Amino acid sequence: MSKQKPNKGLLKRIRLTARGKVKRARAFGRHLRSHKPGSQLRGYRRPTYTCSADLKRMSHMLCKRITSSSSQTATKADTNET
Repeated sequence: MSKQKPNKGLLKRIRLTARGKVKRARAFGRHLRSHKPGSQLRGYRRPTYTCSADLKRMSHMLCKRITSSSSQTATKADTNET
């Protein structure tokens, strides 16, 4: 049986941070920019993080377990309390 291959297109478009978040670029900021306000275009420059609803789909595409940062902080807080 062959190995599972990660989606190369997705690998080029995202970065995994040290804390396990998935950082990505925003859509709609590359062309057709003349009618958009400057504040909106400046917001497109800032990276955004993927919401937890998309993490399961991305982890299947990358063949790698990705956990949401909110669940990581919750488990760390639980271990510190006990």
